Amino acid sequence: MKNVQISYELFMLLLRYYLIEDKSSGEKIRIGLEKKLDALVDRELYTKYKTAPTDEEREKARTEYLDRRGVPDSFRW
Repeated sequence: MKNVQISYELFMLLLRYYLIEDKSSGEKIRIGLEKKLDALVDRELYTKYKTAPTDEEREKARTEYLDRRGVPDSFRW
């Protein structure tokens, strides 16, 4: 089981949302969780790129990672 760290601010917003039922920060929570999910996916693709057993899998993961990061094709090697 892996652990995921979130910012203190996001944690406090989640506590307020669920424990105090303060629904005013729902949009901030959604944005914060989306950013965290994007970071997790980026990290997983990067790790797969670095540790893939075959060149084909490695290149696929590298391409996906660079596409997600917004690196233009003309800038890639």
